[in-house]
Amino acid sequence: MRRYVFLDADGTIEEDGWFGAVIEAPTGVVYVQQYGGTACLQGRAEGYYVPLGAWDPATGRDALRELREIFERDLKGTGLPGAPAGDLLTRIESAVEATVFWPSTPAANADSTRAHLRLDGSRLADLDEAWIPIVTPDGPGVLLWCNSD
Repeated sequence: MRRYVFLDADGTIEEDGWFGAVIEAPTGVVYVQQYGGTACLQGRAEGYYVPLGAWDPATGRDALRELREIFERDLKGTGLPGAPAGDLLTRIESAVEATVFWPSTPAANADSTRAHLRLDGSRLADLDEAWIPIVTPDGPGVLLWCNSD
């Protein structure tokens, strides 16, 4: 039997209230997320949720702030009409790669060091505000945060 977890289902979590990833795995738990700015799309990913810190003390970058600037300020909260390209894709990819991730599997984290997320280039058509396909040391997933609408 599957269980569904609706992330911020009633919109009461403050905008900066959470930032994390669902790592795709056959857990029976499906996370549901509204994404895409004012497009109000619904995404689903089965796996496990990993809370993430947006700020990387090693670089001084705040990945969530960078992503929100792209999607809320530059794209005005309307979401993407298709897969990003050019400078937009480069900026999104850079912000994703600024996100620190601590691998959970012993094989992926043999030396107990942090890693960084990577954009999953094979799933760019799925990318939108608050729903970014990623690759982690633990497997594929989706980077999520509070949708701006």
